[in-house]
Amino acid sequence: MTDRALSFDVVAGQYDSARPGYPPALFDAVEELSGHPLQGSRVLDVGAGTGIATRLLRARGADVTAVEPGPGMAAQLRRTLPDTPLVRAFGDALPIADASVDLVTYAQSWHWTDPARSVPEALRVLRPGGALALWWNVADPDVPWVAAQEERLHLAAGAGAHSSGGRRAERLPEDLPREQRVLHWTRTVPLDTHLANLGSHSLFRLLGDDATAAHLAEERAELLKVFPTGSVEEAYAVELTVTLRPATSSVDGGPLPEG
Repeated sequence: MTDRALSFDVVAGQYDSARPGYPPALFDAVEELSGHPLQGSRVLDVGAGTGIATRLLRARGADVTAVEPGPGMAAQLRRTLPDTPLVRAFGDALPIADASVDLVTYAQSWHWTDPARSVPEALRVLRPGGALALWWNVADPDVPWVAAQEERLHLAAGAGAHSSGGRRAERLPEDLPREQRVLHWTRTVPLDTHLANLGSHSLFRLLGDDATAAHLAEERAELLKVFPTGSVEEAYAVELTVTLRPATSSVDGGPLPEG
């Protein structure tokens, strides 16, 4: 799992320029479900990558520390956000003080963790009443061209190797209360940007350069049938889960939920 997570390092610049951001409604929902404004909050953005979510959290007035294990991704984040505190670490072992942050966020990165370790770590660093927020941009399967593309990705990856599902909040302990939202949004980008976005996914890092180039060439031809002008309307469903730190935890002598 760690090797696959670190595979993004070689495409850090491509990732930063082609991956989508997140709609303002997402951060409105984080504030609503956590019960706290982002303005002035101390936020730990774990698996920050190149800082796509970090930038947006900062724009909402949050005091953000980024946590990113990959050297290439961290270097890209440092170039774009030179004044943002950056910690090189995994979410499974956070070198952060107990009860020191208001919000822990995982944007596109919770599925790279071991919940048996990452859940207690998140709860440990949260202040009482603090929140853990997990979210993913998922290609919207209700859009026909997206569903067709997902099927082609399954075929390219081989059975079971690619999925937009099975990587969400089901990996939280069942006894941990949570609130969930799904937010639909779109962005329109040039076809080249869309293909660069696809090519930045870990699936293609594992397939290798030749197989990736061949698949993306086929994908270009398929997409031009749907978007003949070369302008692609990407459709996403942002899946958000927010859970609050329990009143008692191992930080103050009580038990943590089992992972």
